[in-house]
Amino acid sequence: MEIGEIINDALRYPTSNWTKVFILGVIFVASFLIIPIFLAFGYLFRIIKATFAGIDELPDFDDLGEMFVDGLKVFVVGVAYAIPLIIISAIISAIFGIHYNSAVNAGTFTGFNVFAYATAYVIYAIIGIIIGLIEYMAIANMALYEGDLAAAFKFNEVLDRIARVGWGKYIIWYIVMVVLGLIAALISGLLIVILIGIIIAPLIIAPFFGMFAARSLALIFASSEETPAASTEPVEPVETVVPEEPVESGESVEPAETEEPVEPEEPKE
Repeated sequence: MEIGEIINDALRYPTSNWTKVFILGVIFVASFLIIPIFLAFGYLFRIIKATFAGIDELPDFDDLGEMFVDGLKVFVVGVAYAIPLIIISAIISAIFGIHYNSAVNAGTFTGFNVFAYATAYVIYAIIGIIIGLIEYMAIANMALYEGDLAAAFKFNEVLDRIARVGWGKYIIWYIVMVVLGLIAALISGLLIVILIGIIIAPLIIAPFFGMFAARSLALIFASSEETPAASTEPVEPVETVVPEEPVESGESVEPAETEEPVEPEEPKE
């Protein structure tokens, strides 16, 4: 599927059942109780698994135990992939924080210091984006293995999936998702200003975007299966060529009729 088709499909997906969108919204609202947030993660994870199974309808909110465990696994993956960023952030803060204080106290804070800080945080942002790209595909790979936590850390397999999708296509999809997420956040912010957003944002916009993102991730992951399928097409003409050769060789067998003149040679002797 092309990116446009993936986005269009994912946008229509939540509209198939607004009641379930509202139910997920209620779970989001109750997330301050801690446990519901894992149920929300688990339901979005269930959407990915349902998409892989070829189901185009929103899954049910049944088997809450399984949903909670799946959500906990998604949380663990998120924390694990965030560890490198936490370490890098701590190092940057420690180094530049000490340097900043000493530079200010000594009166030597210059434009170069600003450039150094900006460069450090740009590098941090780039690393964060790269880790985010891998993390999303890792979660989808875990869904492919029916929730096997170890599948999220099969880095070679995850990177191979991204390569089969195409890094260019995957990055474009990621950018589109970020832009749409910012638009959803902006709309939610504007609605909150007029108070009605306090209800609409968590009950409608947040769950809608969550379902859309989960469906979209599943579809972009599934598009990695289209590459090997296309490579089998050229095999067809090869099969048609193979039977033609024995046909020609069969025609050449007809000269075996030369055995007929061999019979009359015997009586001549």
